[in-house]
Amino acid sequence: MKKRNKRHRPEQIVKKLRDAEVMLNGGKRIEEVLKTLEVSEATFHRWRNQYGGMKSEEAKRLKDLEGENARLKRLLAEAELDKSMLKEALRGND
Repeated sequence: MKKRNKRHRPEQIVKKLRDAEVMLNGGKRIEEVLKTLEVSEATFHRWRNQYGGMKSEEAKRLKDLEGENARLKRLLAEAELDKSMLKEALRGND
């Protein structure tokens, strides 16, 4: 199987998971489903754990919230660093 570095949007992942369920319930083997979806077995199982049972809108919202959370963590880390630098500067003035 040729390796592809393709990022899937959450809506695409949910659709592929739905398609996979239909194929599996229709009697296709997992190997055939993976080839059709063009993903590895590890990716399929990771998607299933993360997005299984979600609707497209919910998956998109989850990704948006994860991005916002990461942004807020970076801001907090920067603020803590600034605070630490100011405390250090004040200690140096004594």
